[in-house]
Amino acid sequence: MSTLLRLATAGSVDDGKSTLVGRLLHDTKSILADQLDAVERVSRERGLETADLALLTDGLRAEREQGITIDVAYRYFATPTRSFVLADCPGHVEYTRNTVTGSSTADVIVLLVDARRGVLEQTRRHLAVASLLRVPHVIVAVNKIDLVGFAEDVFRVVEEEVLKVVNDLGIPGATVMPVSALHGDNIAERSESTEWYAGPSLLELLETLPAGADPKGQPFRLPVQYVLRPQSAAVAPALVEYRGYAGQVASGIVRVGDQVSVLPSGRAARVTGIDTADGELEEAFAGQSVSVRLSDDIDLSRGDLIAGTDAAPEPTRQVEALICWLHHRPLRPGDKVLLKHTTRTVRAIVRELDSRLDLDTLTGVPAQQLELNDIGRVQLKLADEISAETYAESRQTGSFLLIDAQSGHTLAAGMIRSTVPEDLSATDWVI
Repeated sequence: MSTLLRLATAGSVDDGKSTLVGRLLHDTKSILADQLDAVERVSRERGLETADLALLTDGLRAEREQGITIDVAYRYFATPTRSFVLADCPGHVEYTRNTVTGSSTADVIVLLVDARRGVLEQTRRHLAVASLLRVPHVIVAVNKIDLVGFAEDVFRVVEEEVLKVVNDLGIPGATVMPVSALHGDNIAERSESTEWYAGPSLLELLETLPAGADPKGQPFRLPVQYVLRPQSAAVAPALVEYRGYAGQVASGIVRVGDQVSVLPSGRAARVTGIDTADGELEEAFAGQSVSVRLSDDIDLSRGDLIAGTDAAPEPTRQVEALICWLHHRPLRPGDKVLLKHTTRTVRAIVRELDSRLDLDTLTGVPAQQLELNDIGRVQLKLADEISAETYAESRQTGSFLLIDAQSGHTLAAGMIRSTVPEDLSATDWVI
């Protein structure tokens, strides 16, 4: 049975990302015959000798740029050994927030760089996002290598630029490869035009990369979304009155009979049952949506966290974090916002704005405010406790959103670095 890999693509405008996505779909035979016929027909009408595979995605991208939608587009394709979910993120700087969305659950990000232009500010921004989100694997595809005559010296210059940024950001083991998305060089198969490149093709690499850290191996966490109390035996025939705590398991495994803690209250209980729409289970693991029954009648509601007793996080009212600011209104110290952590939403205030990431030097610089697409370090004071962990410990329970209390608009995506006051003086940018 093939394994699933979550893939995100990113890059600056005109780096050829549309063509790359189209090429992957074409070379894995994931395009319907009528779709390919339509692309070939339009390409001929435009005077092109070969099919412009970018047309497979440009329709949706044009709609985004016209303001109809700016969402991430998800594509699905497969090879005999692996299935892929591809998050196609827009390249324009205004849509950097969508790169954050698409990369937040990705196992690997493929970042395109034009061989003629090298590393740009948007390249640095996307690599910084990949670093902050701790995307397990980073591939930098130096595209349009055909337009520089497949010259190795041109590739090596760009490769050196990329690796310097990667090293400065602390990204481990990034892969840089030469490709031509237009002609398929080093996409599905290795190209004879780049004999000096000894590495795998893009698809060969994607087929062999391990998926990200298995959340099943992490401590058990279940953010409660809803308390089920139907006064009927239809839900659980053995019970006259049913009380279940429903949600999606964020990490770990829970079994009937396990001891758990309910946070932030700290009450302990035993799991007496695990229910799904298809019936009862003896165990549930990360990614499953379940309803858990507990031995004790505990006051528990949406936003609470059920965790394994042996490794329960400490509730906190203060957070030091790195955030990607995603709104046109600037963020300033003293601003009041809502913080959404898993299923819990609390009021928060920006206690301090420590610094902003300078994309040229990749170091923190003093800042009075954060503008759209800025990345900054902030300290937040919360009105109520959250059961948070650092992002290094868990991508699921170490992340949060900042929301405007009046409009409901998403303002920022955040990654927790510390929940301990003594650690709030840290100055580095590594999660």
